[in-house]
Amino acid sequence: MKAWLLTAGSLVLLLTVAATAPATQNARTFMNGTEAYRNGDWPAAIAAFESLVADGVNNGNLFYNLGNAYLKNEDLGHALLWYERARKRIPDDPDLRFNYDYALTLTKDERGQKESPLLRILFFWKYQLSHSSVRWMAIFLNAALWIALSILIIRKKRLLRPSVILIAAATVIFSATAVFNYVETIQVRYAVILTEQVPVRSGFSDTDTQLFVLHAGTKVRITRQADTHLLIRYTDDKIGWVKRSEAGVI
Repeated sequence: MKAWLLTAGSLVLLLTVAATAPATQNARTFMNGTEAYRNGDWPAAIAAFESLVADGVNNGNLFYNLGNAYLKNEDLGHALLWYERARKRIPDDPDLRFNYDYALTLTKDERGQKESPLLRILFFWKYQLSHSSVRWMAIFLNAALWIALSILIIRKKRLLRPSVILIAAATVIFSATAVFNYVETIQVRYAVILTEQVPVRSGFSDTDTQLFVLHAGTKVRITRQADTHLLIRYTDDKIGWVKRSEAGVI
């Protein structure tokens, strides 16, 4: 894991913190958290950064720093929770990707929901590109398609037709992927197991049947939410209830 805290986006983070009210206090809290991290006082760093989140600071670099502090504090569940939240905001950050991949190697459970290798090959762009990259590619291709169509109609050059067909096909593919990613983000929720070991049960009570056990850092899909519990899906044949306090919603 990379030991240093401040990324290239830390200046942006500081400006974001300073822009929220009360600005002076939030900026001071951020600097205190940074100083605590540098001094190896992980609990103090966590407390400072989480107070900023509580004050409404919604920033990927702040979430990344929180993940780092939790990982240093040997709290794998919360570390991966904040890394996952950071990935939704700064998915292309190389330092985040490095630390996230490292944290995954520390988890005890195998990855639950696995995509088919064939699907990953056939739809490689969905799995290799971030949601923002797919979205911008769709916008670019739509613009290129309209320009190509305009040239084709005005100049009536038949040589352009194969190129227009290729651009149109790519436009449809990336536009459909962008829409799918958006719908998936809105409708599908995930959570991360927070505590060291969590029993997944058939119901809400501690006396209900224990179906299986999950460990800190495991990512699961949320099927249903109740006041005190979450119905989670680990794999297609492993579904059950966990307490809300034992899993953090991404």
